[in-house]
Amino acid sequence: MSKIIEEGQVVEGKVTGIQPYGAFVAIDEDVQGLVHISEVTHGYVKDINEHLNVGDEVKVKVLNVEEDNGKYSLSIRATEDKPNTKKKQQKQPVAASSQNDSGGFNVLKDKLEEWIEQSKDREQTYRN
Repeated sequence: MSKIIEEGQVVEGKVTGIQPYGAFVAIDEDVQGLVHISEVTHGYVKDINEHLNVGDEVKVKVLNVEEDNGKYSLSIRATEDKPNTKKKQQKQPVAASSQNDSGGFNVLKDKLEEWIEQSKDREQTYRN
C-alpha cells in the first residue's frame, strides 16, 4: 500500500536502476522516482556510477509530483549541505606587452591600427 508522497518531503529510498541521465529510486512498493544526474550531488557529475550503485539506500527530497503520469522527480543533493566553497586563488592576468618588448604580445588596439594601415595600402595598390 502506497503512502501519500508530497512535494518537499524528504524520504528514504533504494536505488533500483541507473542510466546515464539519472538513477531510479523506489520510495515504497508502488512509488518510484527519478533522480536526474544533476540532482545526485553538488558539483558536476560526469559518471553517475561513481556516485551511486543499484541497491544503495539514499535519502531523497521530492521535487515534483505528477500524479497523472506517476512521475516523481527526486533529489539527493537537496538533502545534503552545500559544500563550503573557499574562493580559489585567482590567477593574475598577464599584462599585454608593449611593442617595444621582444617576444611579447602586442595590444590588439595597436595591431588593429597596423592592420587598417596595411588594408589601406593594399586598396591603393589595387586601385592603381
